[in-house]
Amino acid sequence: MTHLGALGFGACVLSATMALASCNETAPPASPPVAAADTRAADEAAIRAADQNWVKAIAAKDAPGAASFYADNAALMAAGAPVTTGKDAIQKEFAGMMGDPQFALTFSPTKVVVSKSGDMAYEIGDYQITFSGKKGKPNVVTKAMYVVVWGKQADGSWKALVDAPNTTTD
Repeated sequence: MTHLGALGFGACVLSATMALASCNETAPPASPPVAAADTRAADEAAIRAADQNWVKAIAAKDAPGAASFYADNAALMAAGAPVTTGKDAIQKEFAGMMGDPQFALTFSPTKVVVSKSGDMAYEIGDYQITFSGKKGKPNVVTKAMYVVVWGKQADGSWKALVDAPNTTTD
């Protein structure tokens, strides 16, 4: 074997030995995942604040303002009416209701629950809605309960995904 051949053989053995030795090395243990901060209390406060502003927009008979609290693909599921889907359609629905001179709507959450993941929430509460009575009859006033499903948006704001007022009173 020539000097060059022995050198080449030695380099090959050295490379193989190093490759095998690296197979026995263990990777350092993975760091445990960092737990996301629990923001549920702050998210609940943000939803309750949104509710207060939503009620103000409705009291001002501001249909675009009232609709701004809904996600683009939201559904309004009013009792006894077809489902209204989409923010634009919901805005038109509000504009129609707000055209009634006696229209009034107030609501207040009694319970807001935010998911542990912090991206969804639901709200249960009480509402009162008033419409003009027909042909000189007294105003129609409905007091009942509602549920709203909220979704956290990419910008961190909360928007209503489903708004389902109903006629349940207890």
